[in-house]
Amino acid sequence: QVQLVESGGGLVQAGGSLRLSCAASGRAFSSYAMGWFRQAPGKEREFVAAINNSGGSAYYAESLKGRFTISRDNAKNTVYLQMNSLRPEDTAVYYCAAKWGQTRVTITTAYNYWGQGTQVTVSA
Repeated sequence: QVQLVESGGGLVQAGGSLRLSCAASGRAFSSYAMGWFRQAPGKEREFVAAINNSGGSAYYAESLKGRFTISRDNAKNTVYLQMNSLRPEDTAVYYCAAKWGQTRVTITTAYNYWGQGTQVTVSA
């Protein structure tokens, strides 16, 4: 019932930046907590960042603090992930996700809706 579409992925050199976008359908976007997750080949999906419904609180994987920034524009039904100082180990498929409620926002299995993912490849 909720569709999420990621965009902005691509190939970038180490040290470069990308901004991912996730467009959500429906009128209830402002009630969802939103998250970004990533999955590299052969690895489990891992938490990247999350933001509460109003945008007032953000959460990050400890190893990504300072390089990645999550934000949202509720008027546009869109959440963003700004990625700076990219490293080859950031290479993964990045997924946007949405959930009802503002708890457990760092937990992959707590999210209700998922996008199709967008590939980010960082070359050395």
